[in-house]
This record gives sequence, C-alpha cells and structure tokens, in this order.
Amino acid sequence: MADAIVARGAAPAITAVARGVPTIGLEPDELERFLARDEVRKVSARDLSHAMLTGADGATTVAATLALCTLGHVSVFATGGIGGVHRNAPYDESADLAELARSPAIVVCAGAKSILDLPATLERLETLGVSVVGFRTNELPGFFTSHTGIRLDHSVQSAKEIAELWRHHRWLERPGSLVVMHPPPPAFALDAQVVEAATAVALERATAHHVCGGAVTPFLLAEVERRTEGKSVVANLALLEANAALAADIAVALAGT
Repeated sequence: MADAIVARGAAPAITAVARGVPTIGLEPDELERFLARDEVRKVSARDLSHAMLTGADGATTVAATLALCTLGHVSVFATGGIGGVHRNAPYDESADLAELARSPAIVVCAGAKSILDLPATLERLETLGVSVVGFRTNELPGFFTSHTGIRLDHSVQSAKEIAELWRHHRWLERPGSLVVMHPPPPAFALDAQVVEAATAVALERATAHHVCGGAVTPFLLAEVERRTEGKSVVANLALLEANAALAADIAVALAGT
C-alpha cells in the first residue's frame, strides 16, 4: 500500500496507537512490531482513550482511524472493507457506520466486508446520511467480489471528479465521510457464489463456537480464507494496494485544487 501511494506522489501514513500514543505515521521499527502482532489489540474509536491510559499497542479499526484522521486533519483514508450490519443480527452493527456519519474524510474501500449483511449495511449508510459513490461502477462491491447485484445511486469516473465532489460536500458543511466504493482488481476478484458458500459455512461455525462481539469479524474472515484455500487473502492484498493507489490519486487531485 505504501509503495503504491509513494509511486503516485502522495505520502502514506499508517494510523495506530503506539504504546499509548495515538499516531498518524508509524516509524519503521513500530511498524515491524505491529506486523509481528505481539500483544497488539484491536482498537475502535471508543477504545482509544483506554489504550492511551494503559500504554497499549493498538491496531485501529475504520472507526478509530477516522477519529484520528479528524484530529490530524487528514482528508483521504484507504482501507480494505468497512464494517457494517452483521447477518442475522440486526442490532449488531459496526461502530464504523456511526463514525462515518460524523467524521469528515474520503474513505476508499472495496465496499463492506462480504461476511456482512450488505443490503442492510447500505440502508444504514443511507439512513445515517453518509455519501456513497462507486468508482467506475454502479454496483456495490462485496469486498472479495466485484458483483453483489446491489445498485449504487451514484458513480464517478476519476480521482479529479472525486476531489471536486469532496469540495461540494465540504461547502455544504456535511459532517460525515464520502465513501468511495472501489471494486477489487478483476484479475483477483473472487466468484460471488464461492464467497457466499464459504461465508455461510463460516457463519455456522461462528454460531456453533459461540463467537460474538469484536471476535466475529476476524473469525469469519479466517474461516473464509480456509474455505477458499487462501484465495481470499490474495484478493485482500490486491484490493488493498488498488485502494491505496486510488486514494493517492485523490490526494494528489485535492492538492492541485
């Protein structure tokens, strides 16, 4: 992701809580420590202050990253997939959605994670007033997949157009994010039926093992990885790089306006 951003003339900055310090831009030794995953906890927006209190290392969710972007006045944020409404659990939804509604940033993603209830997630984004556009697509991506059959109301064709849209968004003093849905690269996108079958089995296993709360998403993603024989990881890496590249193009377009 960092290489893709630098290649397009922008500056990458990884967000985290590093030994209790909210950080935008990890140093190389810090990044090495985080990639080792030794005692690195998952930190959402609500957990930031406690991570500071305890001096913890925390990998930030979309919600926490948005909170740090707001503090640091960072306008463009690239990620894999946003959180959303969980399947068969209408009251279990990610804190990402509420944070997207109040944090001003351009969020480039490959849609919501395919393990979620995608129609419900899009409905919640609409209810919360979050602006959503597809990048060269009129269809909601499904993270690992390009096609979900769920139509998006708006699409854009270029980074320059996104920058212009963002200027209008800010002129209107809209409080939340602009979510740019970017389908995974065609060469790496998985078949929707394969992902759906893997997700169905993963959900059954999560229920059988009484997995709940913040542990659900990593459990389900690990199960999908196993069921797709690692192809989901390859797709994940490819879409992360592609999202980073698009985010960099947007940042450069914003800087030139």
